[in-house]
Amino acid sequence: MKTKNWIKEQRRARVKRRLGKIMKCLSSGEQLIVDEIVPSPASLATKDYAVGAYSPHAGEIDQKPDIGNIEEAESSLRESGYLNYEEARALLGRYEYQKGNTEAALHVFEGIDIAAVTPKMRLTLSRRVERPKRFSQSDAAPPMSIHAVSLLLEAVYLKAKSLQALGRYKEAAQSCKVILDIVESSLPEGLPENFGAECKLQETLNKAVELLPELWKLADSPHEAILSYRQALLYHWNLEEETTAKIQKEFAIFLLYSGSEASPPNLRSQMDSSFVPRNNIEEAIILLMILTRKVSLKRIDWDPSVMDHLSYALSVSGELRALANQVEGLLPGLIDRKETYLTLANCYYGETEDLTALNLLRKLLHNKEDPHCIPGLLMASKICGENPEYSEEGINFAQRALEDLVGRCDEMVGVAHCLLGISLSAHSRFVIVDDEKVKRQSEALQSLENAGKMTRMRDPNIVYHLSLENAVQRKLDAALHYAKCLLKLEGGSNLKGWILLARVFSAQKRFLDAENIVDAALDQTGKWDQGELLRLKAKIQIAQGQLKNAIETYAQILAVLQVQNKSFGSGKKHLKHNGNHGRTLELETWHDLASVYISLSQWDDAEICLSKSEAISHHSASRWHVRGLLHQAKGLNKEALKAFRQALDVEPTHVPSLVSIAVVLRNLGSRSPAVVRSFLTEAIRLDRMNASAWYNLGLLYKDEGVALAVEAAECFEAAAILEETSPLEPLR
Repeated sequence: MKTKNWIKEQRRARVKRRLGKIMKCLSSGEQLIVDEIVPSPASLATKDYAVGAYSPHAGEIDQKPDIGNIEEAESSLRESGYLNYEEARALLGRYEYQKGNTEAALHVFEGIDIAAVTPKMRLTLSRRVERPKRFSQSDAAPPMSIHAVSLLLEAVYLKAKSLQALGRYKEAAQSCKVILDIVESSLPEGLPENFGAECKLQETLNKAVELLPELWKLADSPHEAILSYRQALLYHWNLEEETTAKIQKEFAIFLLYSGSEASPPNLRSQMDSSFVPRNNIEEAIILLMILTRKVSLKRIDWDPSVMDHLSYALSVSGELRALANQVEGLLPGLIDRKETYLTLANCYYGETEDLTALNLLRKLLHNKEDPHCIPGLLMASKICGENPEYSEEGINFAQRALEDLVGRCDEMVGVAHCLLGISLSAHSRFVIVDDEKVKRQSEALQSLENAGKMTRMRDPNIVYHLSLENAVQRKLDAALHYAKCLLKLEGGSNLKGWILLARVFSAQKRFLDAENIVDAALDQTGKWDQGELLRLKAKIQIAQGQLKNAIETYAQILAVLQVQNKSFGSGKKHLKHNGNHGRTLELETWHDLASVYISLSQWDDAEICLSKSEAISHHSASRWHVRGLLHQAKGLNKEALKAFRQALDVEPTHVPSLVSIAVVLRNLGSRSPAVVRSFLTEAIRLDRMNASAWYNLGLLYKDEGVALAVEAAECFEAAAILEETSPLEPLR
């Protein structure tokens, strides 16, 4: 054993001496005359190159080479007995690169004719993985050693790094791509396990796979960057799990934020039934979901930024339910409980599952969790303000937020005041006692004004609600002022601002101004978003007696909706809000059009409109109400009464049907005044601003004679005031 070790050490010493002579000769630029080296048609000396001329450390030319960094060359010498021209140049280039002589290293690397040795490297790599065969005389040895291949590929990689350091990114990427192309063409099935474990080949490949996409990005070549990312992930490079995860994350980030749209991947191994992403966002979502799955399987460490990017991707694609599923599927402890509650609440709120979101926030804001969580309190108040049945709870959440925001940023305090005002306004609609209703409305307006002061009238949402609340309370001059401020603040970019301003003008009976605002908004709005504006325009035309123009406008709405449905297709996934909004708009357009035909006594056309509406939704209180109006116009009061009752069966709080039932019952005289009055008072309780309900209640009191003359007069006065300030469309 000692003899074998001694022989091995002696052999290693001879190799090092031979390698040292080579390095010294290469570094000095002298003629290389060593019988161990195979003669080359063009030696380093004939290339007229001296390292000293390029090195900033000229005095260190004769420094002893770092033998510890040249194991690959040493192995090549041991296996083949010689170091050829390309290998020697690769060794010298690495030596200069490690010393920091980037330009000198690049000059050396450029002297390697990699194209000439590529066939040999490919053959060596392919034979490396062939199954062992029975040895015979005809078996030929690989043209190169695996160590030589490793040394040359490392030289190409270092050349790419040198070009990168010099800012020549495109050339660097092209050089780096050579490495991957050689390996992939040699081993189309991928690298076997532990391939090149005895040399630096695997390490070089790992670095090259990571580097190539970054170089293409630096070279401003997004298409090539995407292709290199896909090459890195689809080919079996034997990468470590963490390295693969890093590439997947960087690729997802590039797809999401680069601004370059990638073409769908064309996978040769793609199965017919497998999913192919259609765009950047879908491909990024797949990559990020793979990463979260790996975390769940404990194959990689948790990276919080992955969930941040996934949240963004799923949010912009409208897949909030999928995001909730991802959050719920994470291992306990990866995300803070407070963050989990907030994320899930946002997801369910975005999916219009308000009660589920509110219940999650209630758990978060419980004393056992985090009762002082400001984002949770504000979001809970927002949800409650949008659902009047929870408005009182929304007031409580907003007040708690204000208590915790004492001394904090004015903008946050302003938002809390705004949410408090919205909840107070919503709660006022359910208060029965007049004094309490007036008090709540006053508090709502005061809270919104406080919000405006705290935010210096720079928050569009607060200005919008200030205008809206003033309009609801029939303070139309103030509402108009804030609506104009909103339009100026947003530069006309928000459709809601245009519509609110037009509705305020219509409440002031300034129909020409309202129509001009709608026309201006139509010029600023895309065709798919014009439906609500066109419907308001049609109502303005009706108010001005332009019924034929209104019919044409309604026809334009239906045409836009029809084209939109055909363009997107019924089977494609849409955001639920947009889909429901379009369906509701089409439904109400048919109802409006039917009402116009009823006013023109065109019964058949009205029937056609109602049949179109029924095809969209059989259960619609609005449709039953319009059908009742049609029967009423024909003098069929009993059929009308039946239709109005059907409307209340669908929606018990449908105010127009409550008023219409009272009108029919009063005309029929078949019920006592108390029954008729009950329908009208219920309508007024639900909507105190309904002029028709007040007017018909006045008629009912008038029928009672002198005893109720005062009450009748008060009702007529209220109806007149409300009619003078009623907008053509409900304000909310």
